[in-house]
Amino acid sequence: MSESASEAETTARAVPGATPPSEPGPEHEPAAPAPLDLPRTPTGDAEIDARLARLADADHLPTDGHVEVYEDVHQGLRDALTALDARPGPPAPPPSHQHRS
Repeated sequence: MSESASEAETTARAVPGATPPSEPGPEHEPAAPAPLDLPRTPTGDAEIDARLARLADADHLPTDGHVEVYEDVHQGLRDALTALDARPGPPAPPPSHQHRS
């Protein structure tokens, strides 16, 4: 063996059937996100159901894209609740005053 032989070559020659270590390959791509396929029970309100259906968009995004979807859905649900507060409701009953003698 020559002194210029690499350690891997030396190992390959010294051990029959041994192969030199391979060079590191290209970066391994992570697996595509797997949809959670969680069931969503309809609420009966088309606006709310559409916002909840938007959660399925996160199934096709990498994890760092989930935040945008969740924030969008959260804001939409908050807006829907705020709109409920703005609707005029039935008038409040007059206060009852009980006088005790």
